[in-house]
Amino acid sequence: MKAWRFSTEACPPGERREAWREAMVRLRLPVEAAAEDDGASASVTCLVSPMGMEFSLVSAGAQEISGRNPDQPAAIWLAVLLEGQAVLDDGRREVAVAPGDIVFGPTGMAAALRLHTRFRLLLITAPRVALDHRLVAPRSLRIGHLPAAAGMNHVFSGLLRAVADTLENLTGDQLRPVELAVTEFLVAGLAAEVAQPNGAAAIRDAHLHRVRQAIESLLAEPDLRLGQVAEAAGVSPRYLQKLFAAAGEKFTRYVRQRRLERCRLDMLSPRYAEASISSIAFRWGFNGSAHFSRAFREQYGVSPREYRRAGG
Repeated sequence: MKAWRFSTEACPPGERREAWREAMVRLRLPVEAAAEDDGASASVTCLVSPMGMEFSLVSAGAQEISGRNPDQPAAIWLAVLLEGQAVLDDGRREVAVAPGDIVFGPTGMAAALRLHTRFRLLLITAPRVALDHRLVAPRSLRIGHLPAAAGMNHVFSGLLRAVADTLENLTGDQLRPVELAVTEFLVAGLAAEVAQPNGAAAIRDAHLHRVRQAIESLLAEPDLRLGQVAEAAGVSPRYLQKLFAAAGEKFTRYVRQRRLERCRLDMLSPRYAEASISSIAFRWGFNGSAHFSRAFREQYGVSPREYRRAGG
């Protein structure tokens, strides 16, 4: 797990503004305007998980984070406002953001988060490669807002606030289940927010999303069958095949890719540092080490042993 921390209190008052801008550059956040008070303290605690998710706890004075950063890798970002008052501007409308609310969007898309008071913010960026296959319509993702008043948003907000409260003390081993939980909540939250086409295409995308969710819950079963997934998702086997065909995919190949990705992440996780490659492969439904090794090399270009030795 990679980690870094920064505080302007380590800098002379006259140099804090520039030091803070440099910290925001390191987070790849475009700061359009900052508070005039050079003496105000500001801090960042940043952890990068084994899966490549970046968790950053930011505490600072009033400022505006806006524009787009062309150097941002393809990712989905989300932020939960822990303290303060803010407004989200996506270019079409302005939305007041209350403490506990979650805002999100794809990197590379211009937006503005105007933080009108001193604030605390938990910012998370997740690689798109880890999420796009789970979203109903990933290309339609836009800047959005999840109010924390009730329902799943309230539960998700509570999880993120708990992560913020403990972030400075989390180890890589402890962060692994956190990133999995955040991913599941994020996928569920975005499912209702992503713009979808109308009519039959929208229904088909929603059904495929439900099928993929069922697959995630059944990946560890070595004899996973198409009919078993169809039953879990509430569709017929024939319709399930048509869903994958319409998406340009095949059921068996998709299952194998998801198993390989789970194995790849576990091989990098400190939690499974003592586990053998074979035990990880069996854990995610592979029946033999030789078959797993061939499939892994085909997918990632190196053997599992070489990948693990290089640390990804």
